[in-house]
Amino acid sequence: MTETVTNWAGNITYAAKELHRPHSLDALGALVADSAKVRVLGSGHSFNEIAEPGADGVLLSLAALPPAIDVDTAARAVRVGGGVRYAELARQVHAHGLALPNMASLPHISVAGSVATGTHGSGVGNGPLASAVREVEIVTADGSTVVIGRGDERFGGAVTSLGALGVVTALTLDLEPSFDVEQHVFTELPLAGLDFATFETVMGSAYSVSMFTDWRAPGFRQVWLKRRTDQPLPDFPWAAPATEKMHPVPGMPAVNCTEQFGVPGPWHERLPHFRAEFVPSSGAELQSEYLLPRRYAVDALYAIDEIRETVAGVLQTCEVRTVAADEQWLSPAYGRGTVALHFTWIEDTAAVRPVVRRLEEALDGFEARPHWGKVFTAPAEVLGGRYPRLDDFRTLARDLDPGGKFANAFVREVLGA
Repeated sequence: MTETVTNWAGNITYAAKELHRPHSLDALGALVADSAKVRVLGSGHSFNEIAEPGADGVLLSLAALPPAIDVDTAARAVRVGGGVRYAELARQVHAHGLALPNMASLPHISVAGSVATGTHGSGVGNGPLASAVREVEIVTADGSTVVIGRGDERFGGAVTSLGALGVVTALTLDLEPSFDVEQHVFTELPLAGLDFATFETVMGSAYSVSMFTDWRAPGFRQVWLKRRTDQPLPDFPWAAPATEKMHPVPGMPAVNCTEQFGVPGPWHERLPHFRAEFVPSSGAELQSEYLLPRRYAVDALYAIDEIRETVAGVLQTCEVRTVAADEQWLSPAYGRGTVALHFTWIEDTAAVRPVVRRLEEALDGFEARPHWGKVFTAPAEVLGGRYPRLDDFRTLARDLDPGGKFANAFVREVLGA
C-alpha cells in the first residue's frame, strides 16, 4: 500500500500492505480468490478495527466499480452497487418518484457498510436500514457470487454480517412512493419527571424523533421532530419551539444541517440531520452507541444521569432515538423494539475509552448491544449472551467462508469465532 489510509475520524490507520480498487466485478472476484485475507473499506465511517485486514491482508475498496443504481418503478425496488453512498442513491430514487423508508443521520455513508453494521435512523415504526434489503449479492472466498434473498433460510444472517461472509457487491432495497417531510426543533425538555409513558409519547409524536443532550445538566437541549406531511401535525407541549436554527453539536454551524422551522421538503433532504454537501456532525470525533430494549429507556437515561459529570467531560453530544425490531441475527435491534443511545465524543481515544467502560457499567442489566462500527469495550463473552442467533451466524460464516478469509481479528474477538 503506497498510501496511508485511515478511517473517517482518523483514529484508525489501516495496517494492510495493499489497498486495491478493482474496476470490474471480474477483477474483484479474481482478487478475492487470490488473497489470503480480505476486508472491505466502505465510506470509512467506523470508529474501530472492523475494516482492518491486518498487515498480511488486503484492504479492498469498491469505489472504482461502476456505481450501479437500477430503479424498478413497477416493483418499487432498487438494485444498488456495494460502493454507492446513500446521498447519491437517494437523489436517483427520488427522481423516479420513490423513496427509501428511512435514512441515517448522515447521507455520506455507503449502503453496504451501513446495513452490514446495523446502522439505523429513528422512528418507533422504522427498522434499521437493513430492514429495507430484499436481496444481497456476495462475492465469497473462491471469487464466485452467491445471491441471498428473503425467503432463503440464510437471509437472517446475510445482511447485517460485519463483512464476515464476503464482499457485498450489490443489494436490492424496498422503495415506497416519495413523500415530503417537515422538520421541527424544540428546546429544553427536562429529564425530571420523565416517565416511560411520556417517553413513548414523545418518541412516537412524529415519523422520526431525536433527542439531544450534552449531559452537562439533566434533560435534553434539543428535540428534533421529522413529520411526514401526509401524517398529522403533532401537539408537542413538553418543550418550547426553537427560535433559531440548531446543530446537534454545540458550537457547530447550523448551516450544515437539514432545513428546519417546518419548511417541507423531499424525504432525503429532511430525514438525515446533515446536508450531503457539508461535513457531518463535528468531524473531529469518536462515537459509541448502545441499543437496548425500549422498555429500559427511561431507567437507562436516569442511570446515565447519575454519571453525567464523567460522561460530559469528554462528550460533544448524545442522541436518543428509537428503532423498530428487525430479524437480522446480528442486528442490535434483533427481535425487540429498541432505544438507541448515541454518544459523539471528543477526538481523544485515551480519554474516551475509560468513560466508555464506565458507561457500559452504568448500562449493565439493560441488555445493551453496541453498534458494531463504534467504540465499545464489551468482551465476546458478554456480547454472545445478547445475540440468541449467534451460533446460527457462526454456522453460516463457516459455510460461506470455511477458511476464515473475511474473519479479521475484530470479527473473531467480538463473535468469539
